Amino acid sequence: MPHTIIAAASDAATASGVAVADLGGNAVDAAVAAILTSMTTELGIVSPGAGGYITIWPPDAEPLVIDAYAEMPGRGRTGNIDLDVRRISMGYGGGMDSIVGWGSVATPGAFKGFELASQKYGKIPWAELFLPTVDLLRSGFRLSEASGYYLSYAHDAIYGWDDETFGDYHRADGSPLRGGDTVTNRRLADCFEDLAHEGADLLYRGDLGTALARACAERGGLITIHDLEEYAAVERPPARVGLHHWDIATNAPPAVGGITLSALLTLLESHHIAGWSAHEVARYAEAQDAVFSFRRFELDGVGDRFAGGDAIIEMAQRGDLVSIHRSPSTVHASAIDESGLACAITVSAGYGSGAVIPGTGFGLNNSLGEIELISEGLHALPTGQRLLSNMAPTVARSPDGAALAIGSPGADRITSAIATVLMNYVVCGMDIGEAVDHPRIHAEVFDGKPTLAVEPGVDVSEVSGLEIRELPELSMYFGGVQVAIKTADGSFIGASDPRRTGAVGIGGARG
Repeated sequence: MPHTIIAAASDAATASGVAVADLGGNAVDAAVAAILTSMTTELGIVSPGAGGYITIWPPDAEPLVIDAYAEMPGRGRTGNIDLDVRRISMGYGGGMDSIVGWGSVATPGAFKGFELASQKYGKIPWAELFLPTVDLLRSGFRLSEASGYYLSYAHDAIYGWDDETFGDYHRADGSPLRGGDTVTNRRLADCFEDLAHEGADLLYRGDLGTALARACAERGGLITIHDLEEYAAVERPPARVGLHHWDIATNAPPAVGGITLSALLTLLESHHIAGWSAHEVARYAEAQDAVFSFRRFELDGVGDRFAGGDAIIEMAQRGDLVSIHRSPSTVHASAIDESGLACAITVSAGYGSGAVIPGTGFGLNNSLGEIELISEGLHALPTGQRLLSNMAPTVARSPDGAALAIGSPGADRITSAIATVLMNYVVCGMDIGEAVDHPRIHAEVFDGKPTLAVEPGVDVSEVSGLEIRELPELSMYFGGVQVAIKTADGSFIGASDPRRTGAVGIGGARG
């Protein structure tokens, strides 16, 4: 039975990964189990009706990505549709708008991806992956501080418009759930037990999918039974990039997260950025600004993301910042076992739609309503096309036999968070805890101006061309990196981001 290290978004999620490893599960099993718990206990931050990506690197084969992200629904719909869409504003992240309601729900893909990963790369039966999560939903779990923080902003705007949803996110007196509250959800426990016994087809070809399609037809959503029946998780070759002696594999197009991460890491190498002096911070900020500007203008629309990804990597390899310039909620789990099998999973349900499949507690995404990712328009994509994503679950190997799995939530801050931790660990030589804890920067557009968001402790005195937006403390705005490492000597180390309430654990016993 392999030893397995798991780094996940909460104590509960990590404990679920450990429990499944103790049952004989490998890194893939542990990561899936941890994510199942996150999807049901990290209220507001994510929900079961999510999409995601799974990056796997077997010890004796090439790495791969399972694309199980959300898809544009609407197969078989005809005539005018009265969609239920609600534009909301809330103060989270310094202020943001989003679109919620049944009309914001995209076809969810996560469970198709989990099942494919389990069948091809896991060790233990599918049903056993659900045991820790079902137990938590029945017996009660402690709501994380991160969830409580998010719900303090989102409880009314997103989770207050539907009576069926309201009770799952509020106390009996109508106030929002807070971090530390004990929460149960027996309806969702029943639903997950059914998924455990019947498989993902319960959602895509069974009663759960029928209930989802019926609710969409009655309440102003787009998903049809045909969307669910035709959805498929897809195995893709990853994007590959070198950083010093490490071979890094991450998410590839049609997602954009892995491509922007690859370009940013390539620029770190070509521009010899290897620390946090004022000069290096200025160069790192310049590199981030170039990469994220390219993504906004060349990758975020409906154009060819594959060709755009090739272009930005070629420019990054040349160190050509000039040409590059021209051109919510998420959770993550990382796991590695003693065989060297590495697995990184990131899933997202957007900011949450506020909609739940009736009678099940199965919350749904608002992936069609993430305004920063739908520059082409709310429902403009062709039916069946994968939506845009910043997610970048990443695995890596070094020639001495070390292996690493890393990822983060954080919308467009995902790539800067992962790149910063990899730079700190691989290039600067920090230990992994220090690499994760170190303050971060992120180039963005804020209030219509090119801006550098900065955590305390970074010298930005030489940064030019960007407004400086200083945050008063380490913030979950900058992501929540979870990293697991098997070192060259076979020992395990890991780190969980202090910006969120994650944890690291080791499961299994040497056989």
